[in-house]
Amino acid sequence: MTQKLIFSLSWLIAGYTSYAQPKRFEFVETKMASPFTIVFYHTDSLKAEQIAAQAFHIVDSLAAIFTDYDPNSELNQFCARAADTATYHPISPALFDILLLSKRAHATSKGSFDISIGRLTKLWRAARQSDKWPAKEAVAAAKELTGMKYLQLDPKTGTARMLKAGIQLDLGGIAQGYIGDKVMRFLLTQDITAALVDVSGDITARGNPPGKDGWVVAINTPHHEAEWLHEHLLLKNHSVTTSGDLYQYMEHEGKRYSHILHPKTGYGITKRLSVTVIAKDPVVADWLTKSVSLLSHRKAKRLARKVNAEFLVAEYKNEQLQFRHTPDFEEFMKTFASHEPEH
Repeated sequence: MTQKLIFSLSWLIAGYTSYAQPKRFEFVETKMASPFTIVFYHTDSLKAEQIAAQAFHIVDSLAAIFTDYDPNSELNQFCARAADTATYHPISPALFDILLLSKRAHATSKGSFDISIGRLTKLWRAARQSDKWPAKEAVAAAKELTGMKYLQLDPKTGTARMLKAGIQLDLGGIAQGYIGDKVMRFLLTQDITAALVDVSGDITARGNPPGKDGWVVAINTPHHEAEWLHEHLLLKNHSVTTSGDLYQYMEHEGKRYSHILHPKTGYGITKRLSVTVIAKDPVVADWLTKSVSLLSHRKAKRLARKVNAEFLVAEYKNEQLQFRHTPDFEEFMKTFASHEPEH
C-alpha cells in the first residue's frame, strides 16, 4: 500500500510538472542608454528571474566592449593603438567576431555599410548636441580618417590592426543586432522556445507565444513617434529593425539631415524616411537598414535578395507617406482587430 501511494504521488508530481502552463515574463532594464526588453515564457518564476539576470549580464559584458562612448572600452583602446601600424594586436573573441561581420557587411553592401566612419559620427553627434553646424573643413578632415581597407584581421590568431592612425570605429549600426542575437542564443540554451528580445527597437523573435501564431510587432511612421502603421508585423523566428531620423537629425538652411551618414559624402541623408528590415539574422537586419537608407530602390532590392531579407521604406514626401517594399514583405504584415503588439 505504501509503495502504491508513493508511486501515485510521484506520478501526480511528474504530471503536474509536465503540464504546468508557461507564464509570460517581461524584464526591462536600461542598457546602452535605452530600454532593453526581454520577453519569454517559463513555468518557474524564480528560474525566469535567474535567466533574465544572466542575459542582462551578457548585455553588459558586450556593451562594455563595443561602446565608443567610453574611452576605456576595448573598441576605443584598440582604435587608440592604431598608430602602431606594423603590429597586430590581440583582441577579445567578441570584438574580433563583430569586426569580421562588419567587414563582410561592408563588402556585401559595396561600402554602403561602413563602421570606419567613427570620426564623422562623433563630429555630427557633437554638432547635434551643440546645435552648431560644423565647418566643411571639419567634415572633410573627419572623412579623411575613414576607410575599411585600413582595418585588417587575422582569423588564425584572432588579432587585428589598423593601417592608418586616427581612424575611429563605430559599431552603432551593428552592435544592437549582434547583442540581441547573443541574448537570444543564450535563452535557447535554457530550453526557452518562445522569446522576444527588443534592443531599443532591434527586435528578435523566436517561436510563438502559447495560443498565437507569432509575435505581433508595430511599425512606427517616419514623421511622428506616436503614430503607427495600421498593419502590424507577425514574426516567428525572424528579426526586425527600423531605422530613421525620427529622433536624431539636424536642420540647416531649410534641409533636415539624418544621423544616418553617407560614407562617401560625410553628411547625413536628407530624405525623410524610415526603413524596416526583416531577416532571419538579427545582425543582417541591423546593418541592412543603414544600407537601404542610402541606396536606390533597385540596388537596395538587389542587396536584400543577396542576404535573404525583406524591407519596407516609408518616406514622408510632399506631406504624404509613400511606401515601397520588396515583394515578400507583405507576407509578414497583418491587420489585427484586437491584438496589442508585443512591441
